[in-house]
Amino acid sequence: MLPDPELTPYPNSTRRPLDGVRVLDLTTAVAGPVAALLLGALGAEVLRVETPWARPSRPASALPYRGEGPDEPWNREARLNELANSKRSVALNLTTDDGRETFLDLVERSDVVLENFSPRVMGNFALEWDVLRERNPQIIYVAMPAFGRSGPLRDRISYGPGIDAMSGLSWLTGYADGSPLKPGNFYCDQNAGVHAAVATVVALMARPRVGGQTVELAMLEGELQLIGEAMVGQQLSGREPTRMGNEHSSAAPHGVYPAAPVLGDADSWIAIACRTDEEWSALLDVWGNASVASNADFATGLRRWKHRAQLDRLLSAWTCDHDPHDLAQRLQAAGAPASPVEGARTLLRDDQVRARQSVGGLAHPQVGLSPAPQAAFRLSATPSPPKNAAPLFAADTVPVLREILGYSAERIEALLASGAASDRLRAR
Repeated sequence: MLPDPELTPYPNSTRRPLDGVRVLDLTTAVAGPVAALLLGALGAEVLRVETPWARPSRPASALPYRGEGPDEPWNREARLNELANSKRSVALNLTTDDGRETFLDLVERSDVVLENFSPRVMGNFALEWDVLRERNPQIIYVAMPAFGRSGPLRDRISYGPGIDAMSGLSWLTGYADGSPLKPGNFYCDQNAGVHAAVATVVALMARPRVGGQTVELAMLEGELQLIGEAMVGQQLSGREPTRMGNEHSSAAPHGVYPAAPVLGDADSWIAIACRTDEEWSALLDVWGNASVASNADFATGLRRWKHRAQLDRLLSAWTCDHDPHDLAQRLQAAGAPASPVEGARTLLRDDQVRARQSVGGLAHPQVGLSPAPQAAFRLSATPSPPKNAAPLFAADTVPVLREILGYSAERIEALLASGAASDRLRAR
């Protein structure tokens, strides 16, 4: 059993680019929460608006309890704690008149409303763009429907894997002798979240000139940005691009090869790619295999590519006896592109990740210090690491109603008693 990796808590940043911006986050699943997470790290006050029954009482993926006091499993859901950092939690029931009116009061005092429902949902709440704009002409309304707010698929619901399939990305993912495959974990959602966050910042920058506006991010169109090469290739050649696994259209060797166990894990790998004769020679210098070096089948790039299956078998027989980190360093020093294939266990202990605090720790009162990655960009004058761990459910309802909306104690109690709002004491 490996010890937990050492995590350094993120420092507080007193100056962030979106300080003073308030976002009402109605999003669910992954794509929308990613967008709100980035906006929160950049300094926006993100109010995660949840329904009183939003969180499962016994989540299947609950993290171990490491807090003090009563255990609340709904605050230990793994994905929530990953995607809800840098936010606050407010529980409102938008199906009630009082809950809806409270939300509109928040709209008056906010800058952005962010949602990723199908287009009909906000209408069901009677919270369409015209209603929001009437209460706040400067509001930015960001919608993230799967297929957009127009067209024949307007009302179709989809999660990331469905968008992967319909965008063409799944068609390109997989091995030459196999079926299409889903790309990596939540690839579509992460991509859409970043696009939506960027578009939100752009709309905020334009607001002094044009006022409030809607921002529409169709998840399908976000993913179409990723397959431009395939579309151009099909147009130029008339041939459908094919799946190639880890292979390359012209380079060999080019793949992922087995390596010796690391940290007791036999599932270890190294990535190696040789695009030129010079890189191939550098690989041979480290490999030291005279029979491979003299084999006419591998004498040129074209011949290596034609015999790539044989070459991959020989290379795998060599790499499987070597530590992937050590071998990668030797190959890189010689001039051959190579990298260890990192898993979560090794990545959190990687010297480069640790030196840059690419992943730091956020202290959660019921989960403890948990890993959370920073945004991939760094701003020198306005650093923006994650601000806080995921909020406890409804922990901010009463403070927000009192401090932002100025509601009296009697009005707040009436909202809580009617079920239009919820606090932690009424969570379950």
